[in-house]
Amino acid sequence: MSELLPTITVAGALQQARQLGVDRLDAQILLSTVLQRPRSWLLAHDQDALPHDHANQFMAWTQRRAQGEPLAYLLGDKEFYGLTLRVSPDVLIPRPDTETLVEWALALIPAKPGFKVLDLGTGSGAIALALQHQRPHAQITAVDASPAALAIAQANARQLALPVENLQGSWFEPVATRQFDLIVSNPPYIAEDDEHLQALGFEPKQALTSGLDGLDDLRLIISKAPLHLKAGGWLLLEHGHDQAAAVSGLLQAHGFSQINTRIDLGGNPRCTGGKT
Repeated sequence: MSELLPTITVAGALQQARQLGVDRLDAQILLSTVLQRPRSWLLAHDQDALPHDHANQFMAWTQRRAQGEPLAYLLGDKEFYGLTLRVSPDVLIPRPDTETLVEWALALIPAKPGFKVLDLGTGSGAIALALQHQRPHAQITAVDASPAALAIAQANARQLALPVENLQGSWFEPVATRQFDLIVSNPPYIAEDDEHLQALGFEPKQALTSGLDGLDDLRLIISKAPLHLKAGGWLLLEHGHDQAAAVSGLLQAHGFSQINTRIDLGGNPRCTGGKT
């Protein structure tokens, strides 16, 4: 007969997580998720004993978190622009900085029907779903080359009951000769030898890197976008904090006008766009 593990309290479990190096808030979120209780409950019941199955689940999660696995992958979801999205290691974790791109796009999408938007490299569907939720009359199409990523985007669309059209394929290939009023994209833009990649080791590399300077996919999108934009249409792109000048130059070289850059929450130039 196996020996029973010693009982651990809520406070004791959180202390063990902190000793592993897990952030206090992360530990509280993980434990409240395991117990299916709000975080406020933990404070009021810090001396309550944890059932062994809950304690085991919590410690398994905290060990993975201590090794760097993102909280969103452990929980299986992430909030973005007021929506709760399912995520997995097949997709990038949506980040607050990308809301800068969403805000800019929303300012360009009218409240009337028929406005067509294309989201390239949709991943979890974060951008497309945020736009569809805020502008229900718009016709939103989302594309991703990864079948696994697209399955996540489709699941999110079903869960949120949002009618985004999801297509599988590389960049513009799935939309053939179709044209749009607005194209948005948060493509891979990190250089292949960037030192920051190590910290992103749990996320899909194909959704992060793009050539030696990180601009390969941005170059492709900018070069082909004019064929898929209606007259007066906009192209909005997220990019690295040090790529605004390069992206602006590429847009200018391909005939875009009214080129502008938007700043993210951290004060970094994060999105650049232009008009045909």
